[in-house]
Amino acid sequence: MADITELEVFDQEDTQKEKYLTFALSNELYGIEIKHVTEIIGIQQIVELPELPNYFRGIINLRGKIVPVMDVRLRFNKEFRDYNDRTCVIVIDIGGVSMGLIVDSVSEVLTIPSSEIVPPPDVAKGGNRYINGIGKVGNEVKLLLNCDKLLYDEDADRMMSIL
Repeated sequence: MADITELEVFDQEDTQKEKYLTFALSNELYGIEIKHVTEIIGIQQIVELPELPNYFRGIINLRGKIVPVMDVRLRFNKEFRDYNDRTCVIVIDIGGVSMGLIVDSVSEVLTIPSSEIVPPPDVAKGGNRYINGIGKVGNEVKLLLNCDKLLYDEDADRMMSIL
């Protein structure tokens, strides 16, 4: 029995390898490893919490589970944009911690082979800390996010300690 379970886990990991959920912020296209994504939901009522950075919008109640939400646009120091019917929350799980990422719109799941991923340019100290790599897909590029860095820093740790 244990062998079958191990094979199922291996098959699941293998089918998720090199797969990215792509989404948009303005005209920029981003990707996040599909293995981190638990679900995609529409924007819903957010309860604000005091004394947090502006990119932490607050918390949502997702079927009885409290999930903090971060506006990725604000996290990247972009201008706030009103939420609309295309705005989505990508619920991710990193090391057992759930977080909602508010994005302008979700595009599709793409396979981006590692041979088509290059490291981000080192333009400024810490300037690309949220980007794991740049995926080349046809004539487009997708900025591939590093979820760990997106979630774990001083501010995110403070957010998690409140919950």
